[in-house]
Amino acid sequence: MNAFTDVLVVAAVVVLVVQRQMRVQRLDSERRFWLLPLILGVLALRDPQIIDHHHTGLSAALLAAGLLTVLAMGSVWGWTVRLWRDTDGSVLAKGTKATMAAWGGMIAVRIGLYGIGSALHVHQSGSALMLGMAVMLLVRSLVVNWRARMLEPAERTAVAR
Repeated sequence: MNAFTDVLVVAAVVVLVVQRQMRVQRLDSERRFWLLPLILGVLALRDPQIIDHHHTGLSAALLAAGLLTVLAMGSVWGWTVRLWRDTDGSVLAKGTKATMAAWGGMIAVRIGLYGIGSALHVHQSGSALMLGMAVMLLVRSLVVNWRARMLEPAERTAVAR
């Protein structure tokens, strides 16, 4: 895929994920939450230009910085999601204003990293953005699923009220 297509795929995923995140959803612990990140990751890693071969060290450093950043942002994003148990015991989730702020922060950081790369004349592939999205979605899902497992069962929650 070319950079324009990569950016379009990432933009479509962002719109889909944010739209879904901001409404109440029932968490399905059996759902394959890792499938979309896996697909995005494979598509991204197939690009031989994910690293600028004219600036290998700088390009790899920018990619690593981007991936470390999205690891942190995915974790933050996972902690901003509101989780609770429904009366039937299922876990419900909904994004909050902090979730939107985490998205804004992630976008600002990505723009900053892109600006640094541009200033250093490092070619930055759209695949790096796609790989970052894959890592962030996977980390976010891992955090949310872990938090959901830690919720008290519905019986104890109902008694505590």
